[in-house]
Amino acid sequence: MNIRFAELKDIEQLIRMRWDFTIEDDETKRSASFHDFERECRVFLEQAIQNENWFIWVAEENGRVLSHIYIELIQKVPRPGRTTYPFAYMTNVYTVPESRDKGIGSKMLKAIHEWVKEKHYEFVIVWPSDESIPYYEKNGYTHCSEPLEYFPI
Repeated sequence: MNIRFAELKDIEQLIRMRWDFTIEDDETKRSASFHDFERECRVFLEQAIQNENWFIWVAEENGRVLSHIYIELIQKVPRPGRTTYPFAYMTNVYTVPESRDKGIGSKMLKAIHEWVKEKHYEFVIVWPSDESIPYYEKNGYTHCSEPLEYFPI
């Protein structure tokens, strides 16, 4: 398994995974136009993969993307007396059903945590579903008033 940043060649798979992720969570979305969604999602992904604000992490094996995690950097306003680093907003965390409970997501989070430390990002924030809270907690996230945060040590 290879954990890496998404590339333009991954867009078709990422579009399908986002569709599947949404339908899995809310069957009523199945009636939406895949064509319209695909067009909008493709534009987003092309821009995200080619800019410095979004980082899409993927776990792939034999050319197939099994899992992804999207990170958006949120820039902070500089403050006197300290160097200002952005924080990372994590979203769209998904693993295909047949690859779940095999540690892929935790391996991805470990790679992301190392990257966060290397880049000196201030923290990672995520708004988890109720079902995913144990996953994040076992990977070092702590519960605060609403989101979960990870502070690299």
